Amino acid sequence: MSADANAYSGKTVLITGGGTGVGADMARAFASRGAAVWITGRRAEVLENVAVAHPSITSHVCDVTEEADIIALFDKMECADIVIANAGAAASAPFDKTSLDLWRSIMAVNLTGVFLTLREGLRRLKASKRPSGRLIAISSITGKIGYPYISAYAASKHGVLGMVKVAALEVAKTGLPVNAICPGYLNTEMTEKSINNIVTKTGISFEEAANKLKIYSPQHRLFEADEVTAAALYLASEEARGVNGQGLSVCGGET
Repeated sequence: MSADANAYSGKTVLITGGGTGVGADMARAFASRGAAVWITGRRAEVLENVAVAHPSITSHVCDVTEEADIIALFDKMECADIVIANAGAAASAPFDKTSLDLWRSIMAVNLTGVFLTLREGLRRLKASKRPSGRLIAISSITGKIGYPYISAYAASKHGVLGMVKVAALEVAKTGLPVNAICPGYLNTEMTEKSINNIVTKTGISFEEAANKLKIYSPQHRLFEADEVTAAALYLASEEARGVNGQGLSVCGGET
């Protein structure tokens, strides 16, 4: 993985869910290495706060669950060399208390949104006849194993990995690798909401609630956004051209 300021010069990178957390960190990292970066999300102000920090970052309001929004985004952008489907949602409930609305809302963002983003990205890359490209999904370690009380989330992330593996086989000879990154619990806004939810439901302290998530990892910690960014920079690099159909874990050794 190169830290060269021009490592991604001439490349266009799309990052959905680019306004906060890992998405924002990836946007800054790719922009600082010469890429033209497009970030999307539902909140214009949040996106703009990231975009104003670097002249190579463009923000665009987009709902990844809407096919028309995704098509309109790519029409405006024309094509992206590196497509990172990062937008995600999380919610928790015991399995028998998981409502259909909760299930559908999580699947819409975490699975359908990734499908629409990567599918359109692949279509545009094929049409452009570019010699190489990268499709990357941000999944989760819960796409490989299960955690209690997040059946919808875990199912959606398992679905992402299945989709990535199939797409990777279909495009293996085209120079367009498809991969996923599977982080453990991250030190981000989304995890903070999960911790606060535990506090509300149990009455324990924030620190105690955070520890309940940290213990899932053998390293007993939350993971930082830049650790996921480092994995994305690697998968997007020329050095990773032989990596295809993989779910790269960033979780401290959890299996």
